[in-house]
Amino acid sequence: MATRERNTLSDSTSPYLRQHADNPVHWQQWGDDALAWARERDVPVLLSVGYSACHWCHVMAHESFENDAIAEIMNANFVCIKVDREERPDIDAVYMNATVAMTGQGGWPMTAFLTPDAEPFYCGTYFPPTPRQGMPSFTQLLEAISETWRTRRGEVQQASASVVAELRRTAAGIPEGDRVVDAALLDEAVARVLADEDVPRGGFGGAPKFPPSSLVEGLLRHVERTGSEPARAAVSRTADAMARGGMYDQLGGGFARYSVDADWVVPHFEKMLYDNALLLRFYAHLARRGDAFAHRVAVDTADFLLRDLGTDDGCFASALDADTDGVEGLTYAWTPAQLVEVLGPEDGAMAAQVFGVTDTGTFEEGASVLQLRAEPTDPERFARVRSALAASRATRPQPGRDDKVVTAWNGFAITALAEGGAALGYRNWVDAAARCADRILDLHRVDGRLRRASLGGVVGDAAAIAEDHGALAVALAALHQATGEARWLTAAEEVLDVALDHFADPEQPGSWFDTADDAETLVTRPRDPLDNATPSGAALITEALLTVAASSENSSRFGAAADRSLARASILLERAPRSAGHWLTVAEAAVAGPVQVAIATESVDDDLVRTARRVAAGGTVVVAGPPDSVPLLADRPLVSGESAAYVCHGFVCDRPVTDPEDLTALLVR
Repeated sequence: MATRERNTLSDSTSPYLRQHADNPVHWQQWGDDALAWARERDVPVLLSVGYSACHWCHVMAHESFENDAIAEIMNANFVCIKVDREERPDIDAVYMNATVAMTGQGGWPMTAFLTPDAEPFYCGTYFPPTPRQGMPSFTQLLEAISETWRTRRGEVQQASASVVAELRRTAAGIPEGDRVVDAALLDEAVARVLADEDVPRGGFGGAPKFPPSSLVEGLLRHVERTGSEPARAAVSRTADAMARGGMYDQLGGGFARYSVDADWVVPHFEKMLYDNALLLRFYAHLARRGDAFAHRVAVDTADFLLRDLGTDDGCFASALDADTDGVEGLTYAWTPAQLVEVLGPEDGAMAAQVFGVTDTGTFEEGASVLQLRAEPTDPERFARVRSALAASRATRPQPGRDDKVVTAWNGFAITALAEGGAALGYRNWVDAAARCADRILDLHRVDGRLRRASLGGVVGDAAAIAEDHGALAVALAALHQATGEARWLTAAEEVLDVALDHFADPEQPGSWFDTADDAETLVTRPRDPLDNATPSGAALITEALLTVAASSENSSRFGAAADRSLARASILLERAPRSAGHWLTVAEAAVAGPVQVAIATESVDDDLVRTARRVAAGGTVVVAGPPDSVPLLADRPLVSGESAAYVCHGFVCDRPVTDPEDLTALLVR
């Protein structure tokens, strides 16, 4: 037992866990050994869940986990386990559901107390070191839990049994809906979403405002299918508000996690790979419709991904921290005096006006977060000022970076770079996507099965979840379209075969678990078909199934599975459309088609190919290459030696065309 009485986080592949390796708390990593130790000692488990870019996780760590006296209480009365929610989203999902069930809200850091059988009996989030605003101190909580465990064990066991029963009930899956996923259902879903729009400010609902990445992508696809002006206006307002406010980095590109206010002014400063990849996909899609501002945002966001989140082996790191040297926003906020110091009086005054930097400040201690509410009147001067400020900011202390490479989030980045690069003509984006995909397939596939994450070229033990399989399969299918290479389609089919074999619910056709049937057994097998910060694993798998079915020789298996999934999801689109944005994205593509554009060509960069990638609606499958080189180009030759586009809507095909204008007429209806 003595060897266990130490902090074991230093050998973890999680940067978040390594941040706590020097705590005086005897932190253990999640596993059977830690739970067995709790049984041997007959003490409860203190489970702490967070992530490396989380501001309040850092606060609780500094206040409590680095405190010797508090650590002594933790070590004496609990087996303390630290979990990175990004590396183990399955554990996070189970105990976050318990936290919400007990308290009515969730968040990180999450603090849960479990029996040695991992059953939760008391949950919360952040606890201060001293009583504050009606909250007990963390020490008071520890002592109360420990006393209850010793003297009222029966109540603890009753509470844990009740919580586990509720978790299993809510994980039972969604019932089948009565509605068919058709144009009428999607029109109703969009109308319900638009009713929640914050029209004056952009976005949906009130503060805090998170970027509704999947929802605006789905709305944009609805606009392309129906021409809906209300949906178009909502998309435009939200896209503009997000990218002109403080949540967007006006100097370096890229988006912060969310805005704490309803006006998109003050961000919570961490920059997550998943947000930026999903938003890059959306802004690139919007840019194809001729939106010059969206084009600039897409380019700057792609530059941010490649410059600030790129790893040495061609993948993408998970996040930049919310804090710099323990201070939130230190890198990003400005005062008028600081602008003048860098730019001089005239340009400093101009920058303050353009970026909304005031004497009173929009953030803390008289500082302001940069905004760009209107276009500058002198673009050349603005570019020079922006460049000078970016160079100056680079000399400031910088936020830490979580170098963990997560399969799903890299999948989002691959998709955005492949689709955006192909549509907007940035070949370097496509090349970067291909490098990343090669590395993920090489490192994160072990014995034919995906792992969740790696760090520094060392893959972790955690198994990939449904989100990872769906996001990677979507990404591989996007690369197949962007490059015309058959190997990406083959890899996508392999990932989907694993998903169908291990994540589909055999008792509820069309329903999916978030963990594999042979994954670690938790107190319940989690599944959530609704979007959270990222699209649901079920919706991502369905998108991949739909896309691959329209591209593959094995269309029947994948297509039938996609149909079952969409049928199961109809109730989500009917009852909770704001939380089913990615289902809307997938359903719009299904109702519109499938639309396939197969371009037989000797050059994957001719006018016909560029036209298809620019004007085809989101969800359209566009593949270009030599005749018979991939399944969609089988028996589709050149026409009189010229490139030819074969367009099919819902398995009804038009005659081949060789002129870009004729192709546009077939695709824009």
